[in-house]
Amino acid sequence: MQHAQPEIQPLGRVWNLAWPMILSNISIPLLGAVDTAILGHLPVPEYLSGVAIGASVMSLLLWAFGFLRMGTTGLVARSQDGGADWLLRAGLMALLLGVLLQVFAFSLVESIVGWMNASPTATPHALAYLHIRLISAPIALVNFAILGFFIGRQDSRAPLYILLAANLLNIGLDFLFILGLGLGARGAAAATVCADVFACILGLRLLSRIDGAIWSTIAAQLRKRGFFPWVDRRPWIQLLQINADLFVRTCLLLLTFTFFTAQGAAQGDAVLAANAILLQLLMMVSYALDGFAHATEALIGEAVAKQSGKGFHATVYSAGILALGSAAGLTAILVLGQPVILTLFTDIGSVIDQAKRVYWWLCALPLLAVWSYQLDGVFIGAGRSRQMRDTMFIATILVFFPSWWLTQGWGNHGIWFSFLLWISARSLGLAGYYQYYTATKSWVE
Repeated sequence: MQHAQPEIQPLGRVWNLAWPMILSNISIPLLGAVDTAILGHLPVPEYLSGVAIGASVMSLLLWAFGFLRMGTTGLVARSQDGGADWLLRAGLMALLLGVLLQVFAFSLVESIVGWMNASPTATPHALAYLHIRLISAPIALVNFAILGFFIGRQDSRAPLYILLAANLLNIGLDFLFILGLGLGARGAAAATVCADVFACILGLRLLSRIDGAIWSTIAAQLRKRGFFPWVDRRPWIQLLQINADLFVRTCLLLLTFTFFTAQGAAQGDAVLAANAILLQLLMMVSYALDGFAHATEALIGEAVAKQSGKGFHATVYSAGILALGSAAGLTAILVLGQPVILTLFTDIGSVIDQAKRVYWWLCALPLLAVWSYQLDGVFIGAGRSRQMRDTMFIATILVFFPSWWLTQGWGNHGIWFSFLLWISARSLGLAGYYQYYTATKSWVE
């Protein structure tokens, strides 16, 4: 496995890995923002509300399997042989899980949408969106594994090419399908399915260029050991154990976001649409800051593989400085840009009024959330997934839901306040675990 310039200029190494990931990550919520802006300028809010519900459910279904990205990154980063075996294991698991997801989800989406308190006018659009999006579920999960593999190898350019190209295609198809052909929610879903397929094809093409040997390595393994060469249970158990912790952690995270959306829906289409816009802004901030977390995952994995305590702590410090500075800059943009930002997403007066009421909760989030993102990167790279699971459990079950229950009388302010406490609890919990392991144990042994 090839690595660049070990243990020198840690700030430079983090930045060189992070900036392509920042650009590629921003394209993901930018896509959602374009969907929101196009639908938000249609005559009625039902289209935006329906897609907000549908996209939230799809995130719940797909990102529950986000461990295929995170788990693959950490395992490949700590691998001594390039990680081709881990890629194929994760890819096979992704295909199987994607097919199972399709089988079960088609029969469940109507119940899930009903649970989210969608209005009678928004429900048909949400269901239409979901039925189309589920077509590409297996491909979307394979894309998680491919992206995790590239990040684990400290190749942040490949995810940039894949995500940027696919999301630009998606945006172009949004304009064609929604505005040009008038397909509404169905158009938004069809555009994403096409982009998923394109991303997978491009990812497979880029894999063939890694050292010119990735496919030949896998083919040699297949010739040597048969079609199912990985019969040794130990690597599978390791993969499943890490992924099980991350699965629980991600399900709790998505439960929080889905419940957040459902509570907005219960207060009417205008509140739901307003929260959808603010969550798109939060996603843009989160994905941008995640670029530093992804760089941290790869470099921490390398430090653990080399048993380099110096490299480990240099990465934590350097990535933390860069991420904090970026969080402060993003907060300033949100505060200073408030008069303009909301009008870019919608011209529906009732939606803008609702968004303005809770906008300042959003402005507080980047500086609170950045620590949870960065420490996620540390724990993923070091293979400490259980601590991530436990922290998310405490933040969700013992902080978020009790806070929401106590602040129901606050209306939309209550759900945003509870969300802020949830983010803060994640940051504090992971910081506590980090300090404990730093003081009592070695991260690299």
